[in-house]
Amino acid sequence: MNMFGVESWGSLFSSAVGVLYLGVVITTIVVVILDNRNPVKTLSWVLVLSFLPMVGLVLYFFFGRDTRKEKLIGKKGFARLTRRPMAEYQQQQALVVQENQHAVMQYFRNVNDSLPFDGNDVAFYTSGETMIEALLEAIAGAKHHIHIQFYIFEADELGKKVCEALMKKAREGVEVRFLYDDVGSWKLPNEWVEELRGTGIETRAFLKVRFPRFTGKVNYRNHRKVVVVDGRIGFVGGMNIASRYLKGVKWGIWKDLHMKIEGKGVYGLQTSFLTDWYAADRSLITSSAYFPEMESKGSVMLQVATSDPIGEWRDIMQGLLLMITSSKRYLYIQTPYLLPNEPVLLALKTVALAGVDVRIMIPSRADSVITHLGSLSYLSELMEAGVKIYLYEKGFLHAKMLVSDDFLSTVGSTNIDFRSFEHNFEVNAFLYGREPALVLKELFLRDQRDASLLHPKSWNKRPWYQKVLESVIRLFAPLL
Repeated sequence: MNMFGVESWGSLFSSAVGVLYLGVVITTIVVVILDNRNPVKTLSWVLVLSFLPMVGLVLYFFFGRDTRKEKLIGKKGFARLTRRPMAEYQQQQALVVQENQHAVMQYFRNVNDSLPFDGNDVAFYTSGETMIEALLEAIAGAKHHIHIQFYIFEADELGKKVCEALMKKAREGVEVRFLYDDVGSWKLPNEWVEELRGTGIETRAFLKVRFPRFTGKVNYRNHRKVVVVDGRIGFVGGMNIASRYLKGVKWGIWKDLHMKIEGKGVYGLQTSFLTDWYAADRSLITSSAYFPEMESKGSVMLQVATSDPIGEWRDIMQGLLLMITSSKRYLYIQTPYLLPNEPVLLALKTVALAGVDVRIMIPSRADSVITHLGSLSYLSELMEAGVKIYLYEKGFLHAKMLVSDDFLSTVGSTNIDFRSFEHNFEVNAFLYGREPALVLKELFLRDQRDASLLHPKSWNKRPWYQKVLESVIRLFAPLL
């Protein structure tokens, strides 16, 4: 009788747990649906929760919850932060932009509070060696402050070299603030961080992941790479601080793209950094010393635009969408991952069908097998619309660049994928004018010599099981 009672209670308990578990799964699915997200993304989460409920619940807890309504910084704080750049912007003579003020520029003014500045000098770096050389030179020349932010900062030979340069300047009395992403730089040892702080460097991790408070934000990562020296020199692009950016990968070189800005365009990078610093440190830095007066340095007009997963709009994604649809003659794109959402995919196919010369270059082999297979699933339909696909063969292509019609171009941290569009904090410089566009166009054409043009007929002959695998992974593209 006792045994029967124990078994009955055990069975009842198991049933209760099962009902509770089922209830949690169903409730989570309802919450996902009521979020009114992109239907493709919603369907992806529903599939995961339905067929892999235990795994799905864990993944949703860590990666799926929407914090879009949150704010990193209030309107008053942001207004104080941008007071000096706004004053400099208003003092500019009327900006002359082709095509009656380009729509992309006006879009970022309206949505992103991004100010366009002319009179900038820019330099582009396609290798880690040249970028690091320029970065260390700028750090060595710092007089007032260094603000440095990377998604990945590794404790290797290169990381040590950069840290030593920063500590040297801190000992000389230069203000140094170092911001890194807590997930991207998870290998950075605490001893390194403490050593940096010991020399006076203010060091912070962005959105630290600590159970259980910040686990829901592990999916929202700061992918930006920003360096500002004395408010006059800035760096932005696709490169992080890790030796592989110099030494390459097993199958070849590491091909990337970074840029240096000298001029008032640096105000945008400074605003981006100080906004992120406020999010990590809760200290609002607005002194004019960080936004110094500057004379014209060159002839390039540019805007620095940012995007994040918590704003009302997907700022950079929508700006890229506008850039794609405004292309009349050609559009060249380099991206390591090609997982476009439906609006961007449709825009690329539409302009190609309209006769625009659309060329997309991705690596023939990437650092993430799953993400690369997902990228390959989009190639057939793009080629059917007339898009030319180039596979970079010399190594891993990590550059993020678009250039259009010898006038509009952009370089930054944003990939053409769901993660950059929806989940990451990103930053791009948008450049207006013939000079930088022609330089970036030439860089694309030079890389094209080390790439193979994909032909639809031969591509369609790939093994059927690869096609199936690509299609299955594509279902989860919004979650990658």
